[in-house]
Amino acid sequence: TPVVSLLLLFSSPPGPGTLGGPLGGGPGNGRKASGPSAFRLTEKFVLLLVFSAFITLCFGAIFFLPDSSKLLSGVFFHSAALQPPPPPPPPEAAVAAAVAAAENLARIREDHERALREAKETLQKLPEEINMDIRKEKETILRLGNLGKKEAAAAGLPSLQFRKPIGAVGQEPTDPAVQQQRAKIKEMMKHAWDNYKRYAWGLNELKPISKQGHSSNLFGNIQGATIVDALDTLYIMEMRDEFKEAKEWVEKNLDFNVNAEISVFEVNIRFVGGLLSAYYLSGEEIFRKKAVELGEKLLLAFNTPTGIPWALLNIKSGIGRNWPWASGGSSILAEFGTLHLEFIHLSHLSGNPLFAEKVMNIRKVLNRLDKPEGLYPNYLNPSSGQWGQHHVSIGGLGDSFYEYLLKAWLMSDKTDEEGKKMYYDAVQSIENHLIRKSSGGLTYIAEWKGGLLEHKMGHLTCFAGGMFVLGANGAPADKTGHHIELGAEIARTCHESYDRTSTKLGPEAFRFDGGVEAIATRQNEKYYILRPEVIETYMYMWRFTHDPKYRQWGWEAVEALEKYCRIDGGYSGLRDVYSNRQSHDDVQQSFFLSETLKYLYLLFSEDDLLPFEHWVFNTEAHPLPVLHREDGKKEEKHK
Repeated sequence: TPVVSLLLLFSSPPGPGTLGGPLGGGPGNGRKASGPSAFRLTEKFVLLLVFSAFITLCFGAIFFLPDSSKLLSGVFFHSAALQPPPPPPPPEAAVAAAVAAAENLARIREDHERALREAKETLQKLPEEINMDIRKEKETILRLGNLGKKEAAAAGLPSLQFRKPIGAVGQEPTDPAVQQQRAKIKEMMKHAWDNYKRYAWGLNELKPISKQGHSSNLFGNIQGATIVDALDTLYIMEMRDEFKEAKEWVEKNLDFNVNAEISVFEVNIRFVGGLLSAYYLSGEEIFRKKAVELGEKLLLAFNTPTGIPWALLNIKSGIGRNWPWASGGSSILAEFGTLHLEFIHLSHLSGNPLFAEKVMNIRKVLNRLDKPEGLYPNYLNPSSGQWGQHHVSIGGLGDSFYEYLLKAWLMSDKTDEEGKKMYYDAVQSIENHLIRKSSGGLTYIAEWKGGLLEHKMGHLTCFAGGMFVLGANGAPADKTGHHIELGAEIARTCHESYDRTSTKLGPEAFRFDGGVEAIATRQNEKYYILRPEVIETYMYMWRFTHDPKYRQWGWEAVEALEKYCRIDGGYSGLRDVYSNRQSHDDVQQSFFLSETLKYLYLLFSEDDLLPFEHWVFNTEAHPLPVLHREDGKKEEKHK
């Protein structure tokens, strides 16, 4: 048997006296013998050693193979491994196996070739198709993201489709000279914006000499006034890259969740107005969201016995108060009367009627009160509902109240009859009691203090020329021509206040007494802080008359701004417009970008840019659309 053979192979040769025969031992008594027999024994041992080495090598190699534990388990623990190898297949089976292997190989090759063809087709796709696929994917993600935002919003906004605004971008002027002038004004905007970005990005305003940020207490801890104020100017000037970076800042950084006491009036006209305009021009939802968010915080200011809002509000605690210098703790006419346009639009965009109800209640309070000589005093106590000091002004403290009466009627598509009546009644009283003509033939609007006139007109009052001409078409008793002429006379007077200075820029206030006309006589009235009101009136007068003198006067202002206010770090106001020695105040006001440069740009643009039949401007020059009756709330999507 094999076992016996193996034992015989491994056994030692027998010694003498044992097992004779062929296997018997020879002489030597157990010593190794020489001769052929001894040679055969040596061969056996060599074979044995070779066989042992081979077995050791095979089993040792198994332990060094990858994942050897699995291989060993297959060798030692699977019963199949102990079975003898299967017999070789018959010839027919071998042929079938070969055919199957060939078919598998063919299928693999075909799959590879198909994958290569698809990859090649993808690479050969037109770039437009690839971009379309990317856009579709982005739209899907954006849609889902918007759904998430709406679900997360504490008070969801209604779904509104955005309609492409009429006149958001106008045609290029046909006159080459006007083209160059408008291009210059755009370059001024870029100079102001670039320096703000370089030295004060994210802060409220720029100090162009110090080259750092500037902020007053009007905005509390809210930041970014220049960014929000400039959004619509950047848009209509087609400064798309700058508008995009401003929008991204608003999206990531504009924060109203701050413990800050703010001016309700200033935050409304600059921040709410700026955000509303940016939304209506661009359709970017972030602007609507932020405007409504801020508007909801401002509602807390109306928590007074009469509903007349406080001037100052802590937007975190909701505690309000009035300016300590205001007569008898009163609210200011120009402040609580300059919320109407923005709050009507907040109701329109949010679906919340509370905004509109709050400002309509202000009218109810005013209409219940007796007006001295039909005039509206600048001070009203929000607790008692009674007038404070009888001081009437169409300039500071009163100005934009009258402006918003007219514009509320226009913005309503001329359906707000109450606003219309209040405006034209007020204008009649202003004509009767405040408008005067100097001995030199200059028409001006004086201030009324307890029945006595102060023959002073502020730079802020110069907006009234534009207001009169804007309201001319609705004037009663065929007074359209009269209102246009009144606007032209105010424009001329305000131009004189500029022309009679050394810098050709106007003072903060000018007087018509003591033998002087349209000149500032007090040192604290000689400054110019980049205000827009005179240029605003030029723009309105140009739109309604196309008299070239208004563009000429506007260009004089451009040249003066460039000569005296432009510096390396931006634009600065002047401390004394009558002095040739430049003394800058080191502040680039946010309204310089929002109003002054915008009105200049419109003055040198065609009338199709922000046409008046479709837009009204808030008092910070932020355009808001007329709410046409046929529009309703359905708007056509456009991006």
